[in-house]
Amino acid sequence: MNVDYLVVGQGIAGTMLSYSLMQAGASVLVIDEYKENSSSRVAAGVVNPVSGRRFTVAWLYDEIYPVALRTYREMEGLLGLPVYKERDLWTVLPSEQLRAAFFDRTTGLDYMRLPSSADVARYDKWLDQPFGAAIIKGGTVLLQQLLPIWREYLKKHNSLLEERYQPSQLQAKANGVTYGDIQAKAMIFCDGAQTPLNPWFNAIPFLLNKGEVLTVRVPGFETEDIVKRSISMVPVPGQNDIYWVGATFAWDYPNENPTAEKRIFLESGLRQLLKVPYEVLDHQAAIRPSGTDRRPMLGMHPEMPSLGLFNGLGTKGSSLAPAMAAQMTAHLLRNAPLAADTDIKRFFNRYKD
Repeated sequence: MNVDYLVVGQGIAGTMLSYSLMQAGASVLVIDEYKENSSSRVAAGVVNPVSGRRFTVAWLYDEIYPVALRTYREMEGLLGLPVYKERDLWTVLPSEQLRAAFFDRTTGLDYMRLPSSADVARYDKWLDQPFGAAIIKGGTVLLQQLLPIWREYLKKHNSLLEERYQPSQLQAKANGVTYGDIQAKAMIFCDGAQTPLNPWFNAIPFLLNKGEVLTVRVPGFETEDIVKRSISMVPVPGQNDIYWVGATFAWDYPNENPTAEKRIFLESGLRQLLKVPYEVLDHQAAIRPSGTDRRPMLGMHPEMPSLGLFNGLGTKGSSLAPAMAAQMTAHLLRNAPLAADTDIKRFFNRYKD
């Protein structure tokens, strides 16, 4: 069997790269063993234009968001189902200092504003918000819908190999790869937390971190907004008063299992935010891949140009993935240069100009 590209992994990175390549006319085979607690399948898919408690505009947001919105809408047309929903992030302000910081950061930004008193009153029955709230225009990629829909699309087009990637099956040369009986121009690894175990990319300083989330019911509370304070509550599509709640970060952890410690942390955040009772329905954990410079990791190995990486999208993965996939596709098909702050050659010091 011959294909243009082998893509390892079908989280948000592998999904968007395979989509981008196929839309550009390349043949693709995705190698993926379904894993229920992969980071993409546990994530809420939030698209948020700001970062941190100081409301700093996210890296390249004004450039990447239009690409993300256009790409997700195009996917909806292809797949026939919604995969992206625009939402307000109802951000409860915990102090006067944070309220002042919001004022400082909103000048000239049309995706951030203070709500009216009527808007605030709408939530007063449910939320503890003595310092008011801010509205940030964002959204959610419906990952629990997008990932399985795209998987079915790949199956229908004979573009999915449902098995765990086997390193022993790979033979790589400068001008192509063989994987079992499959030949391709290149293999691109989009396998998240598994990439640090790949000997071809162990020069890259990955920082794996563990995140934990809850699924909760808040009886009678229904909103399409993402509600945020120290934790975020994201509506689960089609489930009325059910919310994804998260997420935590841990840099040191013994395993992938959920922990009592992080559940206590998340529930503490819920109690700070909510005035009403809630019920915990589920508790999940996943390992996220990220890099030391918190930038995506794109490109081909300097010594073995038939092996590439598309990873490290981090907590902004849902907003970054479409634009980064387009950049990677242009690099693969037309040898277009990658941006210096995303190209993995930055980690291979002896190959830097």
